[in-house]
Amino acid sequence: MSMNNALQPQAGAEPAVPSVFQLTLRPDNIGVITIDVPDEKVNTLKAEFAEQIGQVLQQAQRLPGLLGLIIISGKPDSFIAGADISMIANCRSAKQATALARQGQTTLASLSGFSVPIVAAIHGACLGGGLELALACHHRVCSLSDKTVLGLPEVQLGLLPGSGGTQRLPRLIGASKALDMILTGKQIRARQALKMGLVDEAVPLSILLDTAVARVQKGWRAKPRLPWQERLLNGPLGKALLFSIVRKKTLEKTHGNYPAAEKIIDVVRKGLDEGSASGYEAEALAFGELAMTPQSAALRSLFFASTALKKERGASAKPRDIARVGILGGGLMGGGIACVTATRAGLPVRIKDINHQGISHALKYSWDTLDKRVRRKRLSATERGRQMMLISGTTDYSGFERVDLVIEAVFEDLALKQKMVAEVEQYASPQTIFASNTSSLPIGQIAEKAQRPEQVIGLHYFSPVDKMPLVEVIPHAGTSAETISTTVALAQKQGKTAIVVADKAGFYVNRILAPYMNEAARCLLEGEPIEHIDKALVEFGFPVGPITLLDEVGIDIGTKIMPILVKELGPRFASPDAFDALLKDGRKGRKNGRGFYLYAATGKNDKQKKVDTSVYTLLGVIPNTTLKSSAVAERCVMMMLNEAVRCLDEGVIRSPRDGDIGAVFGIGFPPFLGGPFRYLDRLGATQAVAQLSLLQQQYGERFAPCERLQQMAEQQELFYPPIVDKE
Repeated sequence: MSMNNALQPQAGAEPAVPSVFQLTLRPDNIGVITIDVPDEKVNTLKAEFAEQIGQVLQQAQRLPGLLGLIIISGKPDSFIAGADISMIANCRSAKQATALARQGQTTLASLSGFSVPIVAAIHGACLGGGLELALACHHRVCSLSDKTVLGLPEVQLGLLPGSGGTQRLPRLIGASKALDMILTGKQIRARQALKMGLVDEAVPLSILLDTAVARVQKGWRAKPRLPWQERLLNGPLGKALLFSIVRKKTLEKTHGNYPAAEKIIDVVRKGLDEGSASGYEAEALAFGELAMTPQSAALRSLFFASTALKKERGASAKPRDIARVGILGGGLMGGGIACVTATRAGLPVRIKDINHQGISHALKYSWDTLDKRVRRKRLSATERGRQMMLISGTTDYSGFERVDLVIEAVFEDLALKQKMVAEVEQYASPQTIFASNTSSLPIGQIAEKAQRPEQVIGLHYFSPVDKMPLVEVIPHAGTSAETISTTVALAQKQGKTAIVVADKAGFYVNRILAPYMNEAARCLLEGEPIEHIDKALVEFGFPVGPITLLDEVGIDIGTKIMPILVKELGPRFASPDAFDALLKDGRKGRKNGRGFYLYAATGKNDKQKKVDTSVYTLLGVIPNTTLKSSAVAERCVMMMLNEAVRCLDEGVIRSPRDGDIGAVFGIGFPPFLGGPFRYLDRLGATQAVAQLSLLQQQYGERFAPCERLQQMAEQQELFYPPIVDKE
């Protein structure tokens, strides 16, 4: 029988839907299953593929003399990026979600129980359900490409791996490494995966298939033993100690806000204590429970929102191609913007600064960032050199005639920024877009003296630029649609999530942050200790407390923004007068080592950070805890929520979705709550108005619930339409 005949359907059979899994038989009797989801950039697993996997394995089983199978992707740079999480949105009960997990477990069990060796040949992203599929294979080989990453990121969606990942991974690499991977959702690169035993070989892409073939030809091989440290931790005492430490550390990070983390620990432990069958059952049940939690719903909503934003242009016009970018200012922001433009967008960057020192500073920023990647073996020294060559500097405007878009990152001074616009219009081409990285100045004012105001726009980055995922794109009334879409496209190339916001004081992120920070300041002036205020908001779910954040941003920066907000939006934005004493005392925060906290000499070790008690004397405060943590958090958060609704009502943001992404990605609003608008829907407008009204009686008019929120309470409205049961 020929290879082609062996793989043909029987005569008279009904034509089947084309399978995502295509089997071909090599002359050496090794079958290759190619995964290729049609019309998609990457492979994602869907529930309906379970039957197709079963069919392709049955097809393979019928082949006489089959030595083994290789599973490989038909996509150029992706193995399997995960499972399609919209499957979970279609589940209406924990029972349905548990059934989905059991289906995944059963499907992958057919791989692990197959009669000949199966090798996963991995190139590109192998994440979530993709890694679970690879774990079900008998061997794994991967490419050494930078594009190859392996991980189980389900925890980031408030879930756990539901197709056997919590059971197979600990047995393969040991419980401690498996827990670290599953609890963090971190992505593992090829060399690291090889070192930890996650893959059997890591080789250049050019020989990936040959390596997989050689692995099949070796036949069944005994599973390598775990390192002695992992074997020790598998013993009764070691296991008890490991899980005790992991649980304690996890709760310190999550503060009990992420139920998936605790479920992961329980399910892994159950499988190790009671055996695989109990472990798989516990995994499926836990998956079902977690899929129905509000935390998972919120985290999944953020995933869908950020995915949708990556595909949006921000305006109706087609974006222009950007070949070169200019940057004005070589400071911390300018250096960071240059770095992401060269290293992520892959575009040549020309930095202009008033002196060579500024240019050197900006170049060093990129060098240090890339060097860190070289030291971690995530980048070759050659590639570092290639990327650094994309960045050049000048103290004049030489080279700017070829620049398509200029990002201005100079001091927050209106006259200076207007001067920058005039100079760019003089020295760059007539088509050059001018994007201002301002955090507070109106873009309309920056553009008011421009010859081509339609090409002026705001592009607000957050510090540190290489870590913060958000940018605000701020068109003024005269900005053209093409300028908006081109700027959004550049931000997306830089790896950023861009939201388009209106040209109003504070834009969106700083506007909702200001009342939150001011309320924390008022709590401090009432005598609440600094560490109590910070701890209250960290327990609520923010990554750092508001006082720490003020030290990080810079006390001087915060006080510059407030007067602009007060002038445009009213007295509710006024910061307490007592805070002037901090500036007069030369306190700027972490950057000069003098703020609310005292910092170690390195300025990096937060564990050595202590409250500077002299702040209390300076502010005339005697610290004494009188409010519960929940009361402190309520005051700060309700101010932020109320302001977010005003921003939506005034058209500062285009949708609740953009407001949620802006708050989570821009200031670390607790992701498990989904953002201000998802959280308000969870509270209910009636409850939110009641809380604000009570705070208004206790603390003053600044807590008065805004009109939009009161209307929503009266009419029982939500910001997001309720999910309608399809059954």
